Amino acid sequence: MKIVSWNINGIRAVLKKGFLEWLERDKPDIVCLQEIKADFDTIPQQLLEMEGYHTFWHPCERKKGYSGVGILSRIQPDNVNTKIGVEEIDNEGRILELDYGAFILYGVYFPNGSRGNMRVPYKLEFYDHLFERCRKQRAAGKRIIVCGDYNTAHKPIDLARPKENEKTTGFLPEERVKLDDLVADGWLDTFREFYPDATDEYTYWDQITRARERNVGWRIDYHWITSNLRPSLKNAYISQEVMGSDHCPVGIIVNP
Repeated sequence: MKIVSWNINGIRAVLKKGFLEWLERDKPDIVCLQEIKADFDTIPQQLLEMEGYHTFWHPCERKKGYSGVGILSRIQPDNVNTKIGVEEIDNEGRILELDYGAFILYGVYFPNGSRGNMRVPYKLEFYDHLFERCRKQRAAGKRIIVCGDYNTAHKPIDLARPKENEKTTGFLPEERVKLDDLVADGWLDTFREFYPDATDEYTYWDQITRARERNVGWRIDYHWITSNLRPSLKNAYISQEVMGSDHCPVGIIVNP
């Protein structure tokens, strides 16, 4: 089973940049999308009724054209959830939780710390609330995948210019420690399971500075899994060659 995550930076924009052609070539079983930037009435009809896929959407309720997540799945989940019981999180269109029985999949768009790091406290609270929910599910024996744009590079190896960004949101110590906490709690960064020392493997590049041309990027898009899912994990990869957004797709292969 191939599970892909991609921050597409606008569902309507990426459709004009080869999204459907990529989908036909890549043939993922599940695609988790972040930053759809569309409401139910502006999501293109061809995606609402995608042949071969069940589609699920959680647009931002607070602000039109902002945030929003979607999932295209060849497999019908047993249950779909968009809320974790925290209003300031639930109304921003950041979470889709699909329970497939054999595992639970979260497609998540984690908050950015924003200009001047103003939203860093909200971002940290988001991490806490989401993974507290996961902690309860793990206690019940569930196997979990949390994929998406985490908006945080974990280690210096995960961005091209760590020294220059030590005071920049996305690489602040208080943000990075949230990923340290995941490691301590038994979560696994799937890409690093296979490529622990890989460098220059990024998933996001600033468009304004044309950073992609120079591969001055950040690895901030992940699939983190609970350790009880590790025997089913067969591979993880980054598709840097795929264009269409300021992020590229990241994927895992699992046999759950």
